[in-house]
Amino acid sequence: MSGSKRTLAGVATAVLLIGAIGGAAMLYANRDGGGKESASSSLAVYARGSLSKLLTPAPTPAPDYVFKDAEGRDVRFADFKGKVAVVNLWATWCAPCKIEMPTLAALAEHYKGRDDFAVVTISMDVDKAVPEARAFIADHAPLAYYADPKFQLPFEFPGKGAMPQTILLDRRGNVRAVLTGEADWASDDAKALVDALLAEEGR
Repeated sequence: MSGSKRTLAGVATAVLLIGAIGGAAMLYANRDGGGKESASSSLAVYARGSLSKLLTPAPTPAPDYVFKDAEGRDVRFADFKGKVAVVNLWATWCAPCKIEMPTLAALAEHYKGRDDFAVVTISMDVDKAVPEARAFIADHAPLAYYADPKFQLPFEFPGKGAMPQTILLDRRGNVRAVLTGEADWASDDAKALVDALLAEEGR
C-alpha cells in the first residue's frame, strides 16, 4: 500500500472512531437526560435533609391493588382519590420502619381534621405477627391499621421491594414521590412536601 493510501485509510479509521465515540456520548447523554427529566419535577427541591433520598418520578397512576383495612374489608388506592396520601409500607420485623413510625403519626396529627389528606400505613406482617402489628399501630394514633397479607405491595412501587417505602400520591391518585428507607416525616421538609401537593389545583 502506498503512503497516500495508508494516510487515507488512517483518516477514514479516525473519522469512524470519532463518530462511534460521539454516538456513544449522545446515547449516554440521552440516558442521563432521562434521569434529569424525573429530577426536574417541582417536588425535587424537597429532596433534602432526611428526605435526601426522595425520588420524584413522572406522575403515574398508583397500582390497582387490593389491600385490607382493620376490619378485613377491601381497600384500593382509588379510594383515596381527592386526597393527598402518604402511603407507608412497613412491618414489625423492619427496625427502620418502627423507628420512623412516630414521625408518621406526628405528620397525621399535624394535618388532623383535613378531609383532603391521609397517612396510610400498610403492614406487610402475616400470620402470628399480625396481632403485634395491630397493637403497634394502635400505639401510634391517629394512624389506622391497613394490611397487605400477600406482601406484594413493596414490589408494585418504584422502590421494588425496599422497606420501609413511603409513596406520596396526589389527589388524582398518581405516584408523585417515593422514598425508600427511614425518614423524619414530622420534619419541616416533609411538611413542606405535603403542603406543595396540597397546594396543587386539580391534579
